[in-house]
Amino acid sequence: MNKLSHSSGHSASSNGVVTASQQRHADVFSLDGKLALVTGGGTGIGLEIARCMAEAGATVVITGRREAVLQDAVADLGDSVEYLVNDITDLSAIDGLVAEVEATYGPLDILVNNAGINLKKPALDVTDEEFSRILHTNLHSVFALTRACAARMVARRKGVILMISSMAAYYGIDRVVAYAASKSAVEGMVKVLASEFSGHNVRVNAIAPGFIETAMSRTAMNSDPDRRDRAMRRTPMGKFGKPEDIGHAAVFLASDGARYITGASLPVDGGNSIGF
Repeated sequence: MNKLSHSSGHSASSNGVVTASQQRHADVFSLDGKLALVTGGGTGIGLEIARCMAEAGATVVITGRREAVLQDAVADLGDSVEYLVNDITDLSAIDGLVAEVEATYGPLDILVNNAGINLKKPALDVTDEEFSRILHTNLHSVFALTRACAARMVARRKGVILMISSMAAYYGIDRVVAYAASKSAVEGMVKVLASEFSGHNVRVNAIAPGFIETAMSRTAMNSDPDRRDRAMRRTPMGKFGKPEDIGHAAVFLASDGARYITGASLPVDGGNSIGF
């Protein structure tokens, strides 16, 4: 039996000694030795996914367009997190991004497609350009990056791909038609890719956050109290989630604890998707 180190994040028995069964359980949910790429990892949910994965033992590379934001995130998250400046909407740069990550840090084990944008606007007022911009960011770029990473994972017969979906893919939310279309398409893509890649030991799943408390969501909800109240009335747990709730779910789905889960969409929503 081994003494449990404080940094491992595992629970010890009351005498501070870890039993073999406790260690096996802890190891199932560990990401030790894994390399993860998290897009949009400098703020909000992406930042907490990166934090949770790093705390679970992974080396994490975060990407985004704003270098100062990424630098602050890395300073906050610690030595096991690195960053690369990248605009995910530039499809021509995606192959180079994946090649740089693997040349610098090693083979990718985990991809988290977190980066995305929203547009709150009545459907009749949404222009073709606005609709296309949301789909390009939230769907086209997600597929392109997934394809580039999956090609390598399939060849190695090892990998996990996570998509960030939304309650907007589960039920009708007014004034987000382009966003809902993009996330609904992501849900369909998860099922197809899981079907195609599962035989190569590459799993594909989605996380569908409910109403999560971030700086951006607070601003949006504070400017629309009726929307905030409706969200809470529909959520059985009666509270907003925290970004780390999504991070913990991502660690689980990326770990061996979820090794028989693929093609799934996991709501992390306080019951919002089944509330009335």
